[in-house]
Amino acid sequence: MVLVLGLALGLAGSARAEKKNDAGLPSIVLGAHRPALLVDGKPFRMRAGQLGNSSASTLAEVKESFSHLVALGLNTVLVPVTWELIEPQEGKFAFDLVAGMIAEARKHDLRVVPLWFGAYKNSMSSYAPAWVKRDVARFPRAELIGDKPIESLSAFSRAVLDADRKAFAALMREVKRLDPNGHTVILVQVENNMAGVNEPKDSGALASAAWKDEVPAALLAELLRVPGDFHPGVLAAWGKKGKPASGSWSKVFAPSPWVAELFTAWHYARFVDEVVKAGKAEHPLPMFVNATPNRPGKFPGQYPSGGPVPHLLATWRLGAPSLDVIAPEVYFGKFDEGCGKYKWRQNPLLVPGISLDAAVGVHALYAFGQGALGFSPFAIEKAGDPEAAGLKAAYALVASLDAFGEVPAVGVLVDKDIPTQRLTLGGQLLEVNHEFTFPVIRKPGPNDPWPISGGLILATGPEEFLVIGRGLLVTFAPETGKGQSGFLSVDEGQLSKGKFVPLRRLNGDETDQGRHVRLPGDGFGVQKVVLYRY
Repeated sequence: MVLVLGLALGLAGSARAEKKNDAGLPSIVLGAHRPALLVDGKPFRMRAGQLGNSSASTLAEVKESFSHLVALGLNTVLVPVTWELIEPQEGKFAFDLVAGMIAEARKHDLRVVPLWFGAYKNSMSSYAPAWVKRDVARFPRAELIGDKPIESLSAFSRAVLDADRKAFAALMREVKRLDPNGHTVILVQVENNMAGVNEPKDSGALASAAWKDEVPAALLAELLRVPGDFHPGVLAAWGKKGKPASGSWSKVFAPSPWVAELFTAWHYARFVDEVVKAGKAEHPLPMFVNATPNRPGKFPGQYPSGGPVPHLLATWRLGAPSLDVIAPEVYFGKFDEGCGKYKWRQNPLLVPGISLDAAVGVHALYAFGQGALGFSPFAIEKAGDPEAAGLKAAYALVASLDAFGEVPAVGVLVDKDIPTQRLTLGGQLLEVNHEFTFPVIRKPGPNDPWPISGGLILATGPEEFLVIGRGLLVTFAPETGKGQSGFLSVDEGQLSKGKFVPLRRLNGDETDQGRHVRLPGDGFGVQKVVLYRY
C-alpha cells in the first residue's frame, strides 16, 4: 500500500477526522492520505524508544535513562507508570515520579507516552498495589479450570474495574495539571498486553455467571454483517447452533476454544473501554492498547488469549470504541506481516514495542514508509552498538524527511524467505530485490544468514524518486506497460533540511550500467533517481 509521507495533511474524505481535538490537545486524524498524530497542531512522527519495565521506578533511573536517549535521535520516550507506585495506599496518590518524568523530558526536549501498568501487565497483575493483591475477597482473581486461581485480577469484577478506573483517572487529572496543553505528554497506553493465560476463558464464579448472560446484540449484529472479521472457528460454532440472533453464549455457540476466547475478548475490551473513558473524562489525550500477535497454528490457551490479536480486532474495536489505536508489538515472525495485520480498516499503524536487534533500523524505516505514527524499540536504555548505530542512522533519516512535505511513499523489506517485493509508486512498477540476488555479489551458502534488508522509497516528483535504506536492488518500469524506464541520473547523497544533497553520480558500475539502483548492505544510504522513458 502506498501512503503519503509528509507534513501537509488534507482532512477531506476522512471518516475519522472528527478525532481531531478541538481543545488543541494531541489527537489522531486519518487525513485524506495517511494517519497522523497531531501535536501542537502539526503532524508528529514518534521516533521513540520504550524504557524497560523496571527502568523508571525511581527519578534517578529516569534521569539516567533520558540523558542517553537524545543522542540516539529520539523525540519521544515510552515510560511505564505503575499502579502500585502512584497509589501505594488506597485513595492516597503519589505523583512525584510522574512530575519528575515530565520535567526531565522537557529538559531534553522529549515527548512522553505513559504506559499505564494498571490491573494488567502481560496477562498478569504484577503491578497492582499491595492493598489490591492482599484483598482477594474484594478483588478476586481469574481462575483456571478446577478452581485454580492465578495472579491475574478478574476482569469480571466491578471492584477491580472501579479501582483501576479511579487510579487511571487520577493519573490523567495529574497529567492535565502538569501538562495542560499536551505539549509533553502526547499519547497514553492503557493496560499492557491484556490477555488470559493457559486457558481461553476465566473459569471463576464471576466469569461463569457472565457466560450465562445474553451474547451482546451488537456483537451478533456485527457477526451477521461482516462474518469475515471473525475467526472461522467462531463461525463454525455459530453455524452448528443454526446462527441464532440471540441467547446466552452456550445457546448461541457450540463449544469451541475460539468462542471462549471471543467471550474473553469482549469483556476485556469492555473493561478497557471503561478505563479509557474515565481517563479521557479528565484529560482527553489519544489512547491505545498494545498487543503481541499470536503465533500461527496455535489455539486459544496456547498463547495469551482474548487480547487484541489480529483475529479479534473487530471484537475489540466494537467493545472498546473509545480507543484510538490498537498497536502491535512485533517480537517474532516477519515484521511486515505483523504490522500488516494491524493496518485493519481505520486502525492507524503504531509500533510501541519491538526487539532492539541488528534489523531495528531497517524496521524503523519500513514502519515510517508504511505510514506509522511511531516506532519504539523496547529497553531503549540498553541500546549498544551495532543496534544503537543502526537506529540512530535510521532516525536521522526519518527526521530529515519531516521537511519534505506531502509525498507518496512505501516501506520495503526483503530477506532470504522473500527476496523480492513488487509494488507500484509514482506511476512506476518497482521490483525491489535483496542485494544477495545480484550475481556479482557473493551469494551466501544455503545455511548462511541473509541480513534483513529494506527501507523506504519516496516519489518526490514526476519520474523522480528517493530510495533510502540498505541491501537493496531496485528496478523501474512504466506502470502502463508501455515503453521502458531508463535512468536519466542516479545520485548518491544525503538529506539535509528537507533537501537532497548530491555527493556523487552513479551512472556506471554502481548501477550496473543503468540496470538497477543498488544500496549496499553495509550501511544506510540515500539515492535520488530521475527517470526517462524510451
